[in-house]
Amino acid sequence: MSSESKKGLYKQVGFLAIAGVVSRVIGLLYRSPLTAIIGDDGNGYYTAAYYFYNIALLISAYSIPSAMSKIISGKLAVREYRNAHRIFKCALVYVSVVGGLASLLLFFGANFFAVGRAATVLKFFAPTVFFFGFLGVLRGYSQAHRNMIPTSVSQILEQLLNAVVSVGGAYMLTNYVGDEDLPKRAMFGAIGSALGTGSGVIIALLFMLFVYSVNKTGIHRRVDKDFHDDMGNHEAFKLIFIVVTPFILSTAIYNLSTTVNSALFSRILIHVKNLEEHDVTTVFGVYSGRAMVLSNLPIALSSAAAMAMIPEVSTAFARGNKEEAGDTVSRVMRIILMISIPAAVGLFALARPVMMVLFPSPNETIPRASLLLMLLAITVVFYSVSTLTNAVLQGIGKLKEPVINAAIALVIQTAVLWILLVYTNINDIALCIVTIIYSLTMCILNNFVMKKHIPITYDFRKTYLLPSISALVMGIVAFCTHMIFEKLFIKLSLWITMKLYGEEIAKYYLSNLIATVIAVGIALFVYFAVLIKSGGASEDDIKRFPKGTKIAQILKKLRIL
Repeated sequence: MSSESKKGLYKQVGFLAIAGVVSRVIGLLYRSPLTAIIGDDGNGYYTAAYYFYNIALLISAYSIPSAMSKIISGKLAVREYRNAHRIFKCALVYVSVVGGLASLLLFFGANFFAVGRAATVLKFFAPTVFFFGFLGVLRGYSQAHRNMIPTSVSQILEQLLNAVVSVGGAYMLTNYVGDEDLPKRAMFGAIGSALGTGSGVIIALLFMLFVYSVNKTGIHRRVDKDFHDDMGNHEAFKLIFIVVTPFILSTAIYNLSTTVNSALFSRILIHVKNLEEHDVTTVFGVYSGRAMVLSNLPIALSSAAAMAMIPEVSTAFARGNKEEAGDTVSRVMRIILMISIPAAVGLFALARPVMMVLFPSPNETIPRASLLLMLLAITVVFYSVSTLTNAVLQGIGKLKEPVINAAIALVIQTAVLWILLVYTNINDIALCIVTIIYSLTMCILNNFVMKKHIPITYDFRKTYLLPSISALVMGIVAFCTHMIFEKLFIKLSLWITMKLYGEEIAKYYLSNLIATVIAVGIALFVYFAVLIKSGGASEDDIKRFPKGTKIAQILKKLRIL
């Protein structure tokens, strides 16, 4: 891979990574006021419905961007612009049919898929599936041209409107219902949040349509000048089906674990152990609406890297240049581990402080949510690696292997979860245990298959050992720093937060907020200092990070570089 190609890849990864992190941060910021409005039981209804919506999305549309990126980038690599555009148009027809059927199935089958009030919430998710398909095709078309900016901007717009409508809709609907029937109030709050999800998809779709219309003239100019043999619609649909189907199966099974967890957790605890639906929903809401949301934040970086890397790896592999493909994978993998390892350690060390900052109320659930986050922090590295390797296998045409690996991991985690829920009382901790098992299994199996097809070499010391040691030192420093500064600032929090969150946590909120910000800042400094001084990263490595040039400049001023 040429120097310019490497810079282009890192730049595109950077765009998507920043957009992914910004989107997740927006999601975290609105989660706090949303949870305050709808409560953990409202989060439980929303999450239970969302998981089934997500499955419908996975089957009908979620894999479309990656699949379109792979197919169309292959055609663009050999300058078949007419065929690339034909595939694009046929893909729009494909998602209109599949997405429409999935939406209808979700709406009319809501009572079959979901339990209790979650079924009503699920019906409000149904239309979003239809619109998401078109959004996926447009994003994939843009990514195939190695332009990640439209996708990045659309992700941020989607999350912004989602946040505004979710909080606003939940507030208005819960006020409309009142406080007499709390479960009904929670359900209506979850419906408001579901409307926010749909609104976000629609604004992102409108933006991508605008981007396409701006570039339409140039696209058609290249199509008109293309004299390659024209593939027919039948051939285009066949190619879409052949490529999309394994992508769908792999992604669906890969993400099915959360839905299986939700279904087993609810049905076993409610119907086998005879626990109250409201209590089970609340416990699951703490796990899914708090701990899972936070643990998923760093994984956005690996997802972004995977999306940006597919066209590069597909093109190199199609040309028979396995060494170039392997070099691309090893470089991106090293960057992902340099980010995901300290992210996992940071979440573990600062689980309670971060939970208190983002979800300060109700106070009694913070210790449990913090414990769950500490356990889930372990999955950050495993999911980051498995997400990346999944994309690599799809990019080199090994489409069935990720499906098989995901199916094996799913069977193992389902069996373990059933045993833990039926024969123990650890309940929500069981969810964390099987999530760790699933992500680790996927990580191991995908790496094994990938190394059989691509020559990948890792420097163990720089890729694994030094980032881990640096992150461990960082975690210890972060924990101690927070503890010291929290005690120093505890008196300042009383009068400022009294009216915001109530007397019980007012005493701690501001002191915790200041201590957490300081601890995170010092932790980042310590991590980069130890990593660079130990030889784990060079200036070139740092510049490959999102906003890496600015980070390198700051580190030089601090005399770390």
